[in-house]
Amino acid sequence: MNVKNSAELALEQGKGIVRLVPNWVPRFFCVPGRRIKLHPDDYYALGGERGGIDERWFSSTTPAENGPKTAPNEGLSFIVFQDGTKVQKILLRDAINELKETLLGERLWKNYGRWPMYSKFFDNKGALPHHVHHQTKHAKLVNQNPKHEAYYFPTQPNNHGGDFPYTFFGVEPGTTKDQIKKCLMDFTKGDNKITNFSRAYRLEPGTGWDVPPGLLHAPGSLCTYEPQEASDVYAMYQSLVGDQVIPEEMLWKNSPPEKTGDYDYLIDVLDWEKNVDPNFVANRFMRPKPVKPEKEMETAGYNEKWITYRSDNFSAKELTVLPGQTVTIKDAACYGLIVLQGHGKMGVWEIETPALIRFGQLTSDEFFVSEEAARQGVTITNPSQNDPIVMLKHFGPGNPDLKI
Repeated sequence: MNVKNSAELALEQGKGIVRLVPNWVPRFFCVPGRRIKLHPDDYYALGGERGGIDERWFSSTTPAENGPKTAPNEGLSFIVFQDGTKVQKILLRDAINELKETLLGERLWKNYGRWPMYSKFFDNKGALPHHVHHQTKHAKLVNQNPKHEAYYFPTQPNNHGGDFPYTFFGVEPGTTKDQIKKCLMDFTKGDNKITNFSRAYRLEPGTGWDVPPGLLHAPGSLCTYEPQEASDVYAMYQSLVGDQVIPEEMLWKNSPPEKTGDYDYLIDVLDWEKNVDPNFVANRFMRPKPVKPEKEMETAGYNEKWITYRSDNFSAKELTVLPGQTVTIKDAACYGLIVLQGHGKMGVWEIETPALIRFGQLTSDEFFVSEEAARQGVTITNPSQNDPIVMLKHFGPGNPDLKI
């Protein structure tokens, strides 16, 4: 199968919008929260030794970092298209490499030569360990990219809050590096008590947070939408979460081999000023902001809000198309999207929100919109008289429309 011909065929069939395959990712240190519509029998579809599936990745050209048992193409999104009588799939990453600016637009392709972000649903029953994503200088030492991420807690999948709907961010102002270093040196002694030096914030559905690289964070148990830079780099700094012991190898994950045992290096990985920021909420919390005056949008049949807007590395919107309305939405950049609620038509595609998904099943809820299609405008029709269509849209860096 010729990848370029297949990519061109997929883009032509979708008139600038390609349909993506559900992309499920397990984590051995997580217990699924069971809110991402996967069938109850399939949360351990890859086997108990791989851990539960508690993530669905969107528009991803980034492989998952899940150790030696990671499956081929784990974390990578596929495009699905019709080739004659056959349904075929190609990697989104390969399609971008072949189509280049035709899919991403000249600006992104010229500046990055790749799709430099992805998004996901993170859905854990409990909290994650206090951990960090490496800054540029540390990530480059292990041939990785840095990872800035953001959180948004959509209301649709959050019918319950899980076991711990609070997230620890950073460390308390006044904490010293030596205090955190001692916690790291105590990693193998049971509970290293690192969260004694942090503050937990209650998570509110319909809001979000900005999480730059170098910032310690222990994500809570709401189902979370996470736009982020195209990287899966991280290290765990907390040794015990609930009753779960974190292996010491996770403390040194993505550290150069010669740095293993160097606790000063682990402290250097942290962006200390961001961790002890006394104005953390003012600088990191995000409440949605309307893209245009709300009355103007609702008169036109929709409502759209910026939900991720503090980073120039990516951005995200929540679009609601009101019942019985047809709208055409223009954007200045390409984007991926996931439909959270409702059904209808988007361009040439039928879109729908599945109630339940089997592992390996195709859906019609996830797409990638080329820059040309986004600029021309995507027409969405909501045939329901009662139910809105709600979708989340994730954009790459430098979104020209983001002027908050």
